[in-house]
Amino acid sequence: MPPLKFCANLSWLFTDLPEFTQRIYAAASAGFQAVEAAWLYDSDLQELQRVKNATGVDVVLINTPLGDAKAGDLGLGAVPGREEDFRKGLDLAMQYAKALDCRSIHLMAGRVPVGADRATIAVEMEDTFVQNLKHAADVLSNEGITGLIEPINTRITDPRYFLDSPHQAAAILQKVGHPNIKLQMDVFHWQIMDSNLTQNIHKYFPLIGHIQIAQVPSRNEPDSAGEINFPYLFSLLEEMGYQGYIGCEYKPLGGIHPKWLTILDQGPSQK
Repeated sequence: MPPLKFCANLSWLFTDLPEFTQRIYAAASAGFQAVEAAWLYDSDLQELQRVKNATGVDVVLINTPLGDAKAGDLGLGAVPGREEDFRKGLDLAMQYAKALDCRSIHLMAGRVPVGADRATIAVEMEDTFVQNLKHAADVLSNEGITGLIEPINTRITDPRYFLDSPHQAAAILQKVGHPNIKLQMDVFHWQIMDSNLTQNIHKYFPLIGHIQIAQVPSRNEPDSAGEINFPYLFSLLEEMGYQGYIGCEYKPLGGIHPKWLTILDQGPSQK
């Protein structure tokens, strides 16, 4: 079995460096062969291209734009009445993804509107999300790019986020019915919302297009104290033949932990 592959999330790691271009160099120096980031849109695209080419680091995932961050937007995919804004954001994400040869885009669902009742508006938001995802599937498939949807926990991280469980995401993916729209599994969020990681991974493995990791509840390195047994989890993913990248989306307690350099060099199966 090939070893698991890890990528640095530049929105969480190397944040002492103000520019994403600097963080790409730092990730390469730390041994990462790939990176991901939430929002690169304040960075000069040509400079990102130059640094990517200079380091040889792959960019494997970016997010669609937030929307109006000052107004509280956190993505627009499921927000009724914002369909045109979602499509404009998708076009911008496509521009960056194509320039950086990034093959995956996280299509952010967004938040339940302020003042709205989640249960009352849920059907309308799901219908909006499904239609936007069908549009995205057509656009992305023309470029060979995979769209991803990620459940974000509503218990700790964001109480208003619309998509909050793998079960909800799987039901939406079934309605979308496009093979290039897949599930982004963030272990941190799945553990907080459902805890049943082994069974959920087995159940939804065919849908998973990307994985992210952090310890619960601290959201620090996977080898920090917490609820999740990561050596077991990594072995399970290897046994199941997961071949995509695993994003290191955590708050480092003290830089890149030496154990993580070992994992990058050798892979969990060889420790």
